Amino acid sequence: MSAGGLEPAAAACVVPGFEGLAAPDWIRAGGFGGVVLFARNIRDPEQVAALTASLPGLLVAVDEEGGDVTRLEAARGSSFPGNLALGAVDDLALTRRVAAAIGGELASVGVNMNLAPVADVVVDPDAAIVGVRSFGSDTQLVARHVAAFVEGLQGTGVAACAKHYPGHGEVTGDSHLELPTAEIDRETLFARALPPFAAAVEAGVRAVMTAHIRFAAIDDAPATTSAALLGLLRSELGFDGVVMTDALEMRAIMGTVGLEEGAVQAIAGGVDALCLGAERSREETARVVEALVAAVGEGRLAEERLHEAAGRVAELAAWASPEPGHDRAAGAEAARRALHAEGDLSLPASPLVVELWPEATIAAGPAHHGLGELLGAETVRIHEGEPLPVLDPARAVVVVRDAHRHAWQRDLVPDGALVVETGLPVWRPPGARGYVVTHGAGRANLAAAAELLAPS
Repeated sequence: MSAGGLEPAAAACVVPGFEGLAAPDWIRAGGFGGVVLFARNIRDPEQVAALTASLPGLLVAVDEEGGDVTRLEAARGSSFPGNLALGAVDDLALTRRVAAAIGGELASVGVNMNLAPVADVVVDPDAAIVGVRSFGSDTQLVARHVAAFVEGLQGTGVAACAKHYPGHGEVTGDSHLELPTAEIDRETLFARALPPFAAAVEAGVRAVMTAHIRFAAIDDAPATTSAALLGLLRSELGFDGVVMTDALEMRAIMGTVGLEEGAVQAIAGGVDALCLGAERSREETARVVEALVAAVGEGRLAEERLHEAAGRVAELAAWASPEPGHDRAAGAEAARRALHAEGDLSLPASPLVVELWPEATIAAGPAHHGLGELLGAETVRIHEGEPLPVLDPARAVVVVRDAHRHAWQRDLVPDGALVVETGLPVWRPPGARGYVVTHGAGRANLAAAAELLAPS
C-alpha cells in the first residue's frame, strides 16, 4: 500500500487536543479518530454542544472524573464528588447512579467518551497524582467501584476509559514530570494493581488508558510502549477494546523517546489511540501521523497493526450512542453521605474561613471555588510561604488539603480551630475542636460541608 493510503489509518489513531471554543479546520478535516476537550475548550453547555456537533462520527473525549477533576464545570467546580468520596460511602448503587448522572451530563453536550474512572489504588498517600481520584486503598473496594462506575457510565451510551493501566498508584512520581519506575514484583502487580482493571474488563469497559510508568519486573519500557504489559492486558485480562495512551506530551514520554517515537512505539506495542493532549500544535500532530507512516515503510510498524488500531477506534466511535440526562441530586446525595465529622462543629456568628491552598496537580488544574464562598463567610486564602494572619481560633474554619503531605499546612493550623480536610484524611489535627473530612475538593464536596456547618 502506498504511503498516501496509510495516512488515513495513521490519522485515525490520533486523538488530539486543540485551542479555542470551536474546532479549527485542521481538526475537522484531519481524519482523526477523535479529539480530547479541555477546560480551555469549554465556556457553557450551548457552546460545547455546537462544538461537538461539528465533529460527527468522532470520539469526543473529556476528563470528567467528578470531584477535583472536571472539564465541563472547571469554572465553578464539579456537581459530583470524585472517587474517594464514592469509595468512602461504599454503596455500589450510588456509584452507578453518580456515573450515570455524569454520563447524562456529557451526553447532553455531545461528548461520547469519558476518560474515567480512575482504577488506580492508593498505595502510598504521598502519591499526589492519585490521591482523592482513587476509590481508596483497598484493592477489592476499588475493583468493585470501578466496575460499578463503568456500568453506570456506559449505560448512558458514553464510553468509559479505565485508567491508568497497570496502576499509577504504585509510584509516587508524577508522569507529567518524569518517568517513574514501580519497584514491585510481578506477584504484587497481579494482587494489588491489576484487579481493578480486571473488574473494568469484566464490566465491559470500552477503553483502557495506559500509564507512562516503568514496571521493572515486567519490562524496561513504560507501559504505554511495552508490548509485554499491553499483551498482558489482552491475554491475561482478556481486554479486546481500545487501548489509549495518556497524553504523549507528558515528560515521561516527551522527555525520553520523544513525541513521534513514543507514538510509533505505542502503536507497535499494541496501543490503538494516541492522546496528544493539551498543547500540541497542528504541525506536531502532522509529524506524529508522518512518523507512523514512515515507521511502516521502515518495517518498524506492521501495516496490519496500524489498521487494526484504526479499526478499533472507529468501532468505538460507532458504538457510542449518548443519552442525555440530568441527575445532579445524585452528586449532592453522594457528597453528603461521604462526609465524616467529629467534635464541635458549631460556627460562631461571624466565622473566618482560612483556606490553605497547595499547588494544584496538573491533572486537576487550578480550582476556582472554596468553602468560604459557599458559606458566604469572610475568607482568607493562604499559599505556601505566606503567614497566617492573627486570628481567634474560636472563629476560624481552617481548610486543608492532603495536610499529611504539607508540613506548612500542619504548622499553620491553630489549636481550637474547626478543621476541614478536603484531601486524603491521613493527618488528624490533635488540637482541633472539630474535624470534617469531605473526601475531595469538588464543589459538591464543599457544598455538602457548608450545608453541614451552616444548615440554615
